Amino acid sequence: MSKEPTHGYTKSGQPIHALTADYHKTGTFFQKVNSKFGLKVTLVVGTMWCAYLFTILALFALPSAIHQGTYYTIVWLSSSFLQLVLLPIIIVGQNIQAKASDIRSEKTLEDVDIILDKFNIKTQGGLKDLADHFNERFDALELTLKGKKDE
Repeated sequence: MSKEPTHGYTKSGQPIHALTADYHKTGTFFQKVNSKFGLKVTLVVGTMWCAYLFTILALFALPSAIHQGTYYTIVWLSSSFLQLVLLPIIIVGQNIQAKASDIRSEKTLEDVDIILDKFNIKTQGGLKDLADHFNERFDALELTLKGKKDE
């Protein structure tokens, strides 16, 4: 990987980076080029504009497929149209799902930080207040018991 992870490591040792580009392998020149090229192609193909362009491209072949008959029309529909058009649309959907997942993960991390902060007995407002309250009660109880011993 290109640098130290920004968000630490998972339990299984996988690094957690803030940016996708940080996952590019840096072992060899070819790994760097392949990773960067693959990401660029995915970013370009994974747009609705690319889906519109592929739709227009596929529609150019439709008259010829219709002229050749039902079989070729079905082949055109399954091979050309669906594959060309659905690819970028699926990538767009995956990007939206990934963004939503990232937002949920960030919120979960914030919630975990709040919970851990509340469970820290050194943090004001969490268990520290409860521990202080119990310590005051125990001290008062000790004084009461000590006073009864002295009688």
